[in-house]
Amino acid sequence: MIERRTAVALLASPLLLAGCGGAGETGRRAPGPRGAAAPRVAAQQAPRTPRGIPGLGPRRSAAISERCGQAVVVTGRGPDSPLCTVVLHQRTSDGWQAGPAWPAHNALHGWSGHHLLDDLRSPLGVYTLSDAGGLLPDPGSRLPYHRSRGFHSPGTGFKGEPLEGSFDYVIAIDYNRKPGTSPLDWTRPLGPGRGGGVWLHVDHGGPTHACVSVAKAHMKELLHTLDPDRHPVVVMGYADWLAERAA
Repeated sequence: MIERRTAVALLASPLLLAGCGGAGETGRRAPGPRGAAAPRVAAQQAPRTPRGIPGLGPRRSAAISERCGQAVVVTGRGPDSPLCTVVLHQRTSDGWQAGPAWPAHNALHGWSGHHLLDDLRSPLGVYTLSDAGGLLPDPGSRLPYHRSRGFHSPGTGFKGEPLEGSFDYVIAIDYNRKPGTSPLDWTRPLGPGRGGGVWLHVDHGGPTHACVSVAKAHMKELLHTLDPDRHPVVVMGYADWLAERAA
């Protein structure tokens, strides 16, 4: 008796390859009732991984509370650079959704993991955002807004640029301060030597002492969007630090 061999060519469709790891069924199916359509096999899809925040390694991502629904990410160009980019991310059912990238400034000498008064560096870290304020009337802030003439900003910056209007709108970064108070409050839980008064504020065209500054229109957008019920934070540092994977 001569054994017959039948070569069967299987053509895998792109949809089959994309689902269930590309594995297809190769065995014969049992015949169904005459005239009945062949049973349909539901495609199995691998569970989707929620989108993370681009540029953040596991270490920085883990520092963001699960209840946090808004994260302002400040990405510096380098440890000693005063230039950075600000992006507001919002948590959705599919993960974090990024907004537009805004050019910004940080401190003159870059960044520090142990910020000190007048070191001209911005503090690295993840900090809550609890309070706002400014020289101008409340533009519709969701955060508690404290208007005061104390936000007047005379003088010139490091490049000789006028500082007038820099504090028209500010959002206090909860570094060495007491949340729930005006950004002008001088309470310093870590002591005065560790600095304070670190804000998001209106950009004046040059480096800051320790704050992060963006254009006035972007400050108004942050004030309109940041919602205390979503527990907003700022994640701030130079790119390599933000991307760190382990201690």
